[in-house]
Amino acid sequence: MSTSTHLTSTGLDQGIWNLDGAHSEVGFTVRHAGISKVRGRFTDIAATATVGQTAESSSVTATIQAASFDSGDANRDGHVRGADFFDVEKFPELTFVSGSITGTGEDYELAGDLTIRGITKPVTFETEFNGVAVDPFGATRAGFSGKTVISRKDFGLTWNAALEAGGVLVGDKVTITLEVAFVKA
Repeated sequence: MSTSTHLTSTGLDQGIWNLDGAHSEVGFTVRHAGISKVRGRFTDIAATATVGQTAESSSVTATIQAASFDSGDANRDGHVRGADFFDVEKFPELTFVSGSITGTGEDYELAGDLTIRGITKPVTFETEFNGVAVDPFGATRAGFSGKTVISRKDFGLTWNAALEAGGVLVGDKVTITLEVAFVKA
């Protein structure tokens, strides 16, 4: 991958871009009982992208409120927000700080440090640039999709329950997905 991509050729103007939370989603998928997958999202997210002339001179920071975890089931959500998982009273935020952005055209790798439950680990999001558009209100928007897979155990999320037939209730592998829109400041 090229490390000198001029982002202005993609339509991304240099400067600060703020996440549009109403048109963005940070989602997750995790295996449940070894036979199905549970999906959900975080509903309170904030992020800023600083676009430089090149991908490597650009950066992204994001903060997610752990208490905004939503899987569509109030009992499960309460359990995951509690001490067995996120412990939102003690660790109210999940954060991401980029370390590098590489790629060309539509395909990029966004590498950085993800912090969950006070534990920071490097992750890389395979990211797709979906383009730039000006909305009917004159705001310039940029869209991105991304995906990474983490081990929840790496972040101290070790709670589980054994299944009678073998295996465990909650899988270790968690897929994090991004469908995000940024607005030029």
